[in-house]
Amino acid sequence: MDKPLYHKNTSLFFSFLLLFVSILSFGQSTPLTYDDFKIAVTSNNYTLKISEIDIEVANADVIQSNALFLPNITLSTTGITTTNPMMAFGAKLNQEILTQNDFNPTILNDPARIDHFTTKIEVQQPLVNIDGLYKRKAAKATVQAYQLQASRTKEQLELQTYKAYMQLQLAYKTIEVFEKSLKTAQENTLLATNSYKQGLLQKSDVLAVEVRLGAVKNSLLLAKSNIHHISENISLLMGKVSNTVYLPIDKLTPIENNDLYTSSFQENRSDIQALKKTNEAYLHSYKANKMSYLPRLNAFGSYELHDGNFLGTNAKGYLVGAQLSWNVFNGNKRLGKIKKSKAALDKSLLQYEHYKAQSKVALKQSIRNLKDAENQLHLTKLAMKQAEEALRIRLNRYKQGLEKTTDLLFSETQYAQKQLEYYQTIFNFNYSQATIHFLSK
Repeated sequence: MDKPLYHKNTSLFFSFLLLFVSILSFGQSTPLTYDDFKIAVTSNNYTLKISEIDIEVANADVIQSNALFLPNITLSTTGITTTNPMMAFGAKLNQEILTQNDFNPTILNDPARIDHFTTKIEVQQPLVNIDGLYKRKAAKATVQAYQLQASRTKEQLELQTYKAYMQLQLAYKTIEVFEKSLKTAQENTLLATNSYKQGLLQKSDVLAVEVRLGAVKNSLLLAKSNIHHISENISLLMGKVSNTVYLPIDKLTPIENNDLYTSSFQENRSDIQALKKTNEAYLHSYKANKMSYLPRLNAFGSYELHDGNFLGTNAKGYLVGAQLSWNVFNGNKRLGKIKKSKAALDKSLLQYEHYKAQSKVALKQSIRNLKDAENQLHLTKLAMKQAEEALRIRLNRYKQGLEKTTDLLFSETQYAQKQLEYYQTIFNFNYSQATIHFLSK
């Protein structure tokens, strides 16, 4: 049983309303060139900013390691008041106010209250600290690793930027295909309706054409919705959250670079060098823990001011010395650190070799993907032209009543699919080249 006419009209009304709103939203699209997009990502991307902060954190560790060479200087003022016999005698002695009378046993045993202020400058200077030297080297290697990794992060973002922009180009090409299909479907619907009125077609043929028209409309709406998703991802790459819908200025066309077929793995890649520096940092940490068995030599000194008044300078004195310390045994804590750092070094070396192997395999696969994409590009282009010609012939025959409606709809669908396959292949072809460039850079 057919649905009432007002149900069909309502459905058509809402379909056209959604389509109209979608068209209005795309009329407000913001033009975006690839160069502008790349500059915005480089300037504002969150991942890049985080990598820069990681470098600052690692640099802070290097600054802390300067304590290995620089003195530790402390300035302090201490005030006491006491009647303790020993403290009182020492305070008078430090203030240089001790007299013969103070040796009276009665005064020594029961002294009067005395106030004492000590102003002191203390200096501690490391002289020999072998494990500290290796810790400093480890910190410097870590900084270099973060710097190299930040460089690789930037290169990776360039690849993501290129991919996102091509996704936007592909999405608009998809809309273009469905808009053409929509126009063709509308014309065929009108043609089928007129033929039905003339008794040349059955009702089922008209319904099939209307179903095709509805499917194209739905595909077009989904394609336009996809533009919003891609635009949000583009905004996020540029370091912002925005409802802006972007329109790519640059067109999606095949870009050929035959030199990429001979690309080879390069060990001077920034991420490979970053892993090398990470290994170096682990090696220095391991050596630092081994060198912790050695003694340390530090110098120290102090200059003191003593007085009965705050910040007084009545008496002065200094102390200079050196300390050789050797922690002979600390309950195997040091041995545990050595074993742990050795295991961390071994793990880092294995990860380095594994990552190199993965990178080599990924490059070989990308080169094969590029060859496949190039072959597919020629095939899909030819298939698209054949589908277009087949649709043209079948449509002419359909107008003359020589073709079935199902055959016409099949040709329409085939042509749309072949167009989408062709543009998708262009995307795959260009992205494979960008991936090879990234992996061999």
